Amino acid sequence: MSTRPPRLGTPRRRPRWKNSGTLLAVLAVLALLGGTPAAAVPAADGFGPPPPYNPYAGPEGTATMHGDTGSSDTTPLPGPGAGSLASTRIALASACPTVLVGSDGFPIALCTPIFGQVPTVHLLDPGNGSSLATLELTKGSLLGGVYAYVDHEDRLVVVDGSRSLLRVGHHRGSDGNWRLSVDRRLPLTSVVPADDAVTGLAPDWQGRVWFATGGGVVGTADDTTGKVRALTLPAGERVANSISTAPQGTAVTTTHATYLLTADDDGAPRIGWRQPYDRGSARKPGLLSWGSGSTPTFFGPGSGTEYVALVDNADTAAHLLVHRTSDGAQVCRVPVLQAAGGPGSENSPVAIGRSVFVAGTYGYPYPAVPEGAGESVPASADFAGGLTRVDVGADGSGCSTVWDNALRSAAVPKLSTGDGLLHTVLRDPLIPGTKGTSLLDPYRYAQIDPATGRVVRSKSVGVGALYDTLQMAGTITPDGTLLQGTVTGILRITAQ
Repeated sequence: MSTRPPRLGTPRRRPRWKNSGTLLAVLAVLALLGGTPAAAVPAADGFGPPPPYNPYAGPEGTATMHGDTGSSDTTPLPGPGAGSLASTRIALASACPTVLVGSDGFPIALCTPIFGQVPTVHLLDPGNGSSLATLELTKGSLLGGVYAYVDHEDRLVVVDGSRSLLRVGHHRGSDGNWRLSVDRRLPLTSVVPADDAVTGLAPDWQGRVWFATGGGVVGTADDTTGKVRALTLPAGERVANSISTAPQGTAVTTTHATYLLTADDDGAPRIGWRQPYDRGSARKPGLLSWGSGSTPTFFGPGSGTEYVALVDNADTAAHLLVHRTSDGAQVCRVPVLQAAGGPGSENSPVAIGRSVFVAGTYGYPYPAVPEGAGESVPASADFAGGLTRVDVGADGSGCSTVWDNALRSAAVPKLSTGDGLLHTVLRDPLIPGTKGTSLLDPYRYAQIDPATGRVVRSKSVGVGALYDTLQMAGTITPDGTLLQGTVTGILRITAQ
């Protein structure tokens, strides 16, 4: 790996994983990434293409928390396959919401230790998940230690508590040991106030890094030229989740509305359209902000970016909203999570082709919420869960519910087009048939048929708080391993 990063104006070709895994994974990677666009590969159950590959991001499916810069939560990699399932816990004494994999096959985790809460980057061994090297970042806000992405040179791109954009590379020394280092740094202090922090970031198709802050500042940064440009969204609108990019622009959902933004030639952001949504009368239990819990998701049956999806925060029912990317026009507003009876989701929708999957988090017992999130109404509730599939009509004129169930996903599901399954971790009640949660709840990895919503295979991964996946997103690696963050480290789920 080069220690000298290239200029952003010279993107690398679609990255391929350099380390081989099982024969099945190798064949899948060759079929899906070996010079053939993902859109040309038939997806399971007739699903359409994922968002187009971003040349300034890492491999599809492993470059961001939500898989790609369009936040589709899909991956071309198959998960744990045939054979008995096994789960091991990598104890890091940290909550690890972000586990990504570059083209070299090395997982990179961004974790927040239980003690001290200083965000720490871990380089993991692809073979067993052990930590090969660590790097502490400047402490900032809660979400400042969550959202990041891997770029086209396998560097972790993140904004730390000093409000600086960092590219963290991993390098092997002459002694054979790995180390992590900040290969490039760009302060954003000229546009991000001292009492604010970056919550989400993603690259666009010109190599600029888009970012959004909790206080509603949205901007672009070019760390090859040092140019930083920004605008401030209307007063009172906060950004509590990450952002998504597509060739048409950058999608940002605030606590009041969803935006599509574009940039001038000099990087200055401009608002293309704004669509408000029903944010309800208060924050709900199981959500981390008063408003939508969604990172907006690009999807579509043609280019993979015709639509933008999110879930609102209406009082009596949560609704999936689908907008046309071109002009923001609403395609549909459909109630979801009806079978579970929990009107709320903190998770980004999973979407591909014409299909969207929404996992409910209403009542999930988060141990803490971000500062300024406000009191929830009611103060607490049972964890309802729920999983719903909604399809956009073939003519794009509306949407319909395909299925709706009461499964209690405790993680952001990932849809693999490599094996045609949804992968997640379920949190079952300690006493079957009840709805409450406890410190002794059992957790199980589950593979779900996206055509029916039924669990087709599952495996217990542990019992108790050590295994709480806390609605974090898992990542499937090139050898078919699922790496799933927990409150105390990472679960490594494999097929034997």
